[in-house]
Amino acid sequence: MVLLFGCLLLFGALFLTFAAFGSMSSHNQGVQRSLDMIESLGGASPELTAEIDQPFAERVLDPLLQRFQKLGRRISGADQEERIRAQLDRAGNPPGWTVDRVASGKMLGLFAFLGLATFLSFVSLDLSLPIAILVIVGATALGFYLPNIWLYNIATKRESDMQKAMADAIDLLTISVEAGLGFDAAVQQVAKNTEGPLADEFSRVLQEMQIGRGRGEALRALADRTSLQDLKSFVGAMVQADSFGIPIGQVLRVQSAEIRVKRRQRAEEKAAQVPVKIMVPVVLFILPCLFVVVLGPAAIDIVQTFKSR
Repeated sequence: MVLLFGCLLLFGALFLTFAAFGSMSSHNQGVQRSLDMIESLGGASPELTAEIDQPFAERVLDPLLQRFQKLGRRISGADQEERIRAQLDRAGNPPGWTVDRVASGKMLGLFAFLGLATFLSFVSLDLSLPIAILVIVGATALGFYLPNIWLYNIATKRESDMQKAMADAIDLLTISVEAGLGFDAAVQQVAKNTEGPLADEFSRVLQEMQIGRGRGEALRALADRTSLQDLKSFVGAMVQADSFGIPIGQVLRVQSAEIRVKRRQRAEEKAAQVPVKIMVPVVLFILPCLFVVVLGPAAIDIVQTFKSR
């Protein structure tokens, strides 16, 4: 009995020992399996994590802008792309601005101004319904056309700078041609020695001629990118002189004298407009101050005299 009891105890001890080792190994296997799963999630293939690893702008903003672009093209019309491209050419193609970006900016401005006007009308300002509708419609239209207004302002300022620099640029072009340079070399001298939007346009003309475009086509493209009548007439004269074989130096001399006369006439016109423009601030602001300074003491004396009586 003692021997049998000892064998049972030994067998039980061995069983408990092996069971303990087995449970530890299974526990280790479970932990290892969990660690392997976590490692597999962290070390996934680039194909699976490519979409998650992209920046927020590429994952969210770019698709949103693409939807705005599609919606803007549908609302604006079929010929809107050509008109936006013409506006960008007039504005000098600002860096980072394309037709798609302008279209998406129009839709973004529409929704942004719509939400802002709705919030201000009904929550902040507590306007009546007709006035709130009018404000919302006006703000929405302003947000939709805001990129076009911005491009128009840039184009107007740019063309004003071009018109101011045109007379000196044509004089330099005339002197270069009369000194013996060809027309292309003279345009290169103007683009190199002058600054501003007109020099950039001449540089673009040279680049278009270097890539194989004809001189007449490059000059006509220059006229199409602007609305300045002086520049259009100059381009027309150059194209006709190139087509009919007229000496370019003589045509440039005539164009230079004509542009000088037009600039002097514009200066005289603006000088004649000064008295009319200055009348409004004089009547509204200067004359009341003069009346207060000149007649004020007299009015005070008159009032005090009547009070003393």
